[in-house]
Amino acid sequence: MARQIKSPDFEKNNFKIPYFSILGGLFIVILFSILWRPLNLDRTVYVPLTPQVETTVTDNIHFSATDDESVEIVNGKPAVVTESSDIPEDEITKDELDDIVDDKDNSVQYTIVRGDTLHDILLRYNVNRNDIYQLTTKFKQLANLRIGQQISWTTDENHNLQTFNWTISSNNIRIYEKLDGNFIESSEIAEVVPQNVVIKGDIKSSFVADARKSGLTSNEIAIITRALQWRLDFRRLQVGDKFSVVLTREMRGKSLSNSQLLGVRVKNGTKDYYAILADDGKYYDINSNSLSQSFFRYPLAKKARVSSGFNPRRLHPVTGQIAPHNGVDFAVSRGTPVLSVGNGEVVIAKYSGSAGNYIAIRHGRQYMTTYMHLDKILVKPGQQVKQGDKIGLSGNTGRSTGPHLHFELHINNKPVNPLTASLPISEGLTGKSKKAFLSKVKSISSQLEF
Repeated sequence: MARQIKSPDFEKNNFKIPYFSILGGLFIVILFSILWRPLNLDRTVYVPLTPQVETTVTDNIHFSATDDESVEIVNGKPAVVTESSDIPEDEITKDELDDIVDDKDNSVQYTIVRGDTLHDILLRYNVNRNDIYQLTTKFKQLANLRIGQQISWTTDENHNLQTFNWTISSNNIRIYEKLDGNFIESSEIAEVVPQNVVIKGDIKSSFVADARKSGLTSNEIAIITRALQWRLDFRRLQVGDKFSVVLTREMRGKSLSNSQLLGVRVKNGTKDYYAILADDGKYYDINSNSLSQSFFRYPLAKKARVSSGFNPRRLHPVTGQIAPHNGVDFAVSRGTPVLSVGNGEVVIAKYSGSAGNYIAIRHGRQYMTTYMHLDKILVKPGQQVKQGDKIGLSGNTGRSTGPHLHFELHINNKPVNPLTASLPISEGLTGKSKKAFLSKVKSISSQLEF
């Protein structure tokens, strides 16, 4: 039997086949791993198809074109971005208590309390920052606001300040009016007739509607709801519940100039809720306990590094356009427990567009906190939570570049820096202040009887 001799060329060609097969297989695996995306809707970015939004696909990159002609790349580098990417699709539903100030003239009346500055007050009410700067810089005397004094102002639909009134005393009012872009000061000295007013009413439909029918103004209703916002949910008042209010109103002729809430009592079922004005300009219950609620500054058990700070004027690095960052990003690993910073009601808990897994909590009537890009949600809409409750786990859902927690604080529907914002403090009265307050309670509570 003749021995078969393999040529060198045959051996060379015989070994080429497995090498090419292995390289080809590796190439396919690498390509598949690059292009493949996990079919997990909780971690997949998507663009909703609505009548206002058209989605096109070009070279596997998704673009979203909106009515203002801005274009945003969802998976890839942004072409044009005109707003923050931390924007939920779901808006928080407003109710009549959010709308009690007359929208036609956007007028607000406010009583100065301890620790207030004009700059902070106007910022809380979303007044244009440039107007605030111009007013407080030009008129230095506005730094001399005193506890118990009243101020009022009007804005246009874009929150530009139109007029500002400072009531120094009952017959001395400073008026600041914007003319041709500049504020002009004038004084008004007029005969003011103070009136003590007691208004009582029953709940037949809703607190706002019945309070208006009883003769209370929108500003007075707003002051009442803010005073009791941590103790009572006015939306849950029932038919047959009662309210009683003691006010001081300053009248110029037949016109109401200013009013001050001295005390209020609301009877909800078998429970009574009181708010009585103290000498420091704040409201307390009839036992001198604070009606405010304290807040945690951080939504985490421990402080974490801030990877991106609050910046409403942030410029996008590519386009140079303003892309506000309305919250603070904390660099935490996936699965870190997220805590509610205060007592409140969960109004949204769901996956919501670029915000990913998203929670919004309403605290009283003035405050709202939101938590975005969560890995897991541990609460449900309508659930009552307490300060420090674990509401979720941090993650990387939605439009996110890495694991972190995006946290926002809104005061009067305006985003503020949660790390520096002025937050309420829960402290009752003590010593001489408490004694003076309890003496005042005796005279006012007798007027609040039904």
